[in-house]
Parts: sequence; structure tokens; C-alpha cells
Amino acid sequence: MEVISEQLVTDAEAKAILEAKEKEGELKYAQKNAVEIIRNFNGRPLEKIKNLISELRKIEKLRDRHIVAIANFLPMDRDDLRTVLHKEYTVFTEDEINIILDTVKRFA
Repeated sequence: MEVISEQLVTDAEAKAILEAKEKEGELKYAQKNAVEIIRNFNGRPLEKIKNLISELRKIEKLRDRHIVAIANFLPMDRDDLRTVLHKEYTVFTEDEINIILDTVKRFA
């Protein structure tokens, strides 16, 4: 198998992609497992996640990997956000952290 392109996607986007492939035909073993796990742990509507991503992209310091992690885990407090952002947490100002958390709370 040859990888043509690579793109970060949220769990909600992965679920939509796999469910579309499932309608087209039978999924491979790993794909079946992935879609089942995502169904069990991700009940968030794709449209809400897309809106959240759109808002998070307005925060300049956030990179795609940060945005996807935030959209997947939806951190509700500073400790959760610190866990999601890892080492980069200290790069953000207090105002930026508050904006991120407020944005997540609006779309969660």
C-alpha cells in the first residue's frame, strides 16, 4: 500500500470517513475495530466539531496537532488543557488559555 497523502483528522471526522467507507463496502479488520471504538467513545456531532475547529484556528499559536487534540478531548479546565498541550502549554498566555477554554465550553 502506498501513502498518497496524510492529514490530521479528529475522531468525529474519522468516524464520518469510516462510516462512509462502510456504506460503500466491507471494511478491513483494522478499520472495523477503529470505527467501533470511535462509535463507543465519540458521540459528538461532526458539525459541532467542525465549528469548534474553525474557532480554534483563529488562535494564532495553535497548530493543527493542538487543534485536533483539543477537539478530540474537549478539555474543560486548565489541568486538562495542560495535559492536551503538553510542553507547549507554557507558550500560551493566560488570555489565550482562557480563550481556548471558553471556546471549547461553547461547543462541548
